[in-house]
Amino acid sequence: MSSAAPRRTIDRKVVLSIWVPSACMSLGGGLILPVLPLFALSFDVSYGMVGIVLAARGLGNLAFDVPAGMVVRRMGVRRSMILGGSVMAVCALAMSQTRTLTEALVVQLLLGVAMALWNIARHTYITESVDIRRRGRINAVLGGTGRIAGFGGPAVGGAMAAWLSLTAPFALQAVLIALGVLAVMRWVDRDLPHVERSAEPHEGVWQVLAGHWRVLLSAGSGQLCAQTVRQARNAVVPLYAAEVLGLDAGSVGLIISLSYGTDMLMFYPAGQLMDKRGRKWAYVPSFIIQSSAMALVPLTGSFWTLALVTMAVGLGNGLGSGTMLTLGADLAPARGRGEFLGMWRFIGDGGSAAGPMIVGQVAQVAGLHLAPIVIAGIGFMGAGLLGGLVPETLKRE
Repeated sequence: MSSAAPRRTIDRKVVLSIWVPSACMSLGGGLILPVLPLFALSFDVSYGMVGIVLAARGLGNLAFDVPAGMVVRRMGVRRSMILGGSVMAVCALAMSQTRTLTEALVVQLLLGVAMALWNIARHTYITESVDIRRRGRINAVLGGTGRIAGFGGPAVGGAMAAWLSLTAPFALQAVLIALGVLAVMRWVDRDLPHVERSAEPHEGVWQVLAGHWRVLLSAGSGQLCAQTVRQARNAVVPLYAAEVLGLDAGSVGLIISLSYGTDMLMFYPAGQLMDKRGRKWAYVPSFIIQSSAMALVPLTGSFWTLALVTMAVGLGNGLGSGTMLTLGADLAPARGRGEFLGMWRFIGDGGSAAGPMIVGQVAQVAGLHLAPIVIAGIGFMGAGLLGGLVPETLKRE
């Protein structure tokens, strides 16, 4: 009886302090998945410029990931989450008022900076407070909230863009992010783990890099490729659907929602695989399936064929739910954890930023039909690197 009560308390705390605010953030992000590429295209610019706008948030993440780890160490988890989320809400609202592509680019960069702080603070909290034998399931459900949001969000965002305007979904995104910040203020304790309170000597960025560069190079290279193929889906599918198949914003949003529908079916099996069999059982098949399906995109010629292929991409992505979060948490040292996770996110966000840029540049030079093939090749490379160079990190008693 006494052992069950604390577990229920921890589970309730995870739901209210992590999953609820994360779901608000994810739903807001899902709204604009089909809208942002079409919004950028509305300025009558090249595919290369569209790719840069889509990559801007990832570039902002990239620029602030490592500094964010130091900010979290000094400010603490709760205040970092509130600050990051508040700036994200302001940026989303600003997107609804932008009138030039340059303004949209700057706002997306700032949104990425704020998101880096939010992500590092959340990742640090999970790493310090969740036992390794439950970490896979906690992170998989966290990833699953994003997939559930991605299932409903794009259809709503696409419908709002078609019926109201291309900027309307950004205003709703701002409201949802603000709700997430309120959830953090209401349910996240003020005495969350603070890295600076640790009695252990602190290691700075350069000490952490010097001590763990081999891990960051091997596992990080695989993560770089994996995140590239993940993020590229959000650029390939809307552009291919709109430009090659001639579909409207509502249809594009529905295709992305269907993809996230299969995506969200896999987050629970992914968590079970990670915690019972091992992390590799989830992330290696995940990126093989995603890459195989991505290579089929140029063969599609209608709404339903593209929907089926993107649903297969979603199936693979769902199997990888929470895998990179879990792998990073497993590899993170006790000393310099915030800095290590900042560098881990830096590498992953490098892939997130690279995905749309690669799609845009390849489409600009060789056409949209070749872009998914290039992305698929990068995904297969990531599966090989993660499967061949990274040891299994699940520690068994």
